[in-house]
Amino acid sequence: MRAPFDVFRPTGAETPVIVEIPHAGLDVPAPFLDPIAAPARALARDADLYVDGLYEDAPAEGATVLACRTSRYAIDVNRAETDVDNEVVEGARGDVVLQHGLVWRTTSDGETALSRKLTRPELEERLDLIWRPYHGMLAALVEEKRARFGVAMVLAAHSMPSVERNARERGRAGTPARARADVVPGTRGRRSASGSLIDAVEEHATARGWTVRHDDPYAGGFTTQHYGRPATGVHVVQVELSRRLYLDEESLRPGADFQGVRDWCRELIAKLGRRAALEAPPRAGA
Repeated sequence: MRAPFDVFRPTGAETPVIVEIPHAGLDVPAPFLDPIAAPARALARDADLYVDGLYEDAPAEGATVLACRTSRYAIDVNRAETDVDNEVVEGARGDVVLQHGLVWRTTSDGETALSRKLTRPELEERLDLIWRPYHGMLAALVEEKRARFGVAMVLAAHSMPSVERNARERGRAGTPARARADVVPGTRGRRSASGSLIDAVEEHATARGWTVRHDDPYAGGFTTQHYGRPATGVHVVQVELSRRLYLDEESLRPGADFQGVRDWCRELIAKLGRRAALEAPPRAGA
């Protein structure tokens, strides 16, 4: 089985920044194909297509990149191990229904994603082969940065449909569809990172003329909630980019301004690297 993630080390002067890309992958390992009922188009539409390409220059700006290669339809590495219910896994807890938990039960368009429930051993296999190695690597990278710089800054890189899909359906019935902002920084109510780093994302977006809406509709998933501990020197900002900025959402091909958005991402990584270095506590004897 192909390795579930890639790590790209800095090629430029290293900074405290880690770019974490959990949803750009499309791989579904053969052992996990049997229960998947989601259509092929859903695997692409529900992936953060080309986000790894947008941040391809991050190592040149001193960042370390962790990119998951496995489709979220095999397992979603931006969910907690406990985010399952008995509609997805046999014998799981029955008090919570999670359509988009650790293993998705429906697509974003509301189609059935699973033909049957997973057994507990099947879920454990996915955790052992993908989720646990991925988060073991992310935790190790965070500690490496913190040991070297006294601080680690994780940019959780995502993309989102430009219009809410359920709103689009309502739009056909006469209710206007709700367009999303160009950039959504997710920080759990500004709790997962310092104000300076959060503001850097907003400033960088507004300087381009893009709209920004914090935490709406995404406040940050497992990575943001679990790792974002500014008091311990670990800062996490989830950055959702509207796909209309860089993608033809119908053909799923890179859009006309893909290179421009890639340049924006590179400049953002450079800016966050400079600001993250200022968050480090003074060294003893300095």
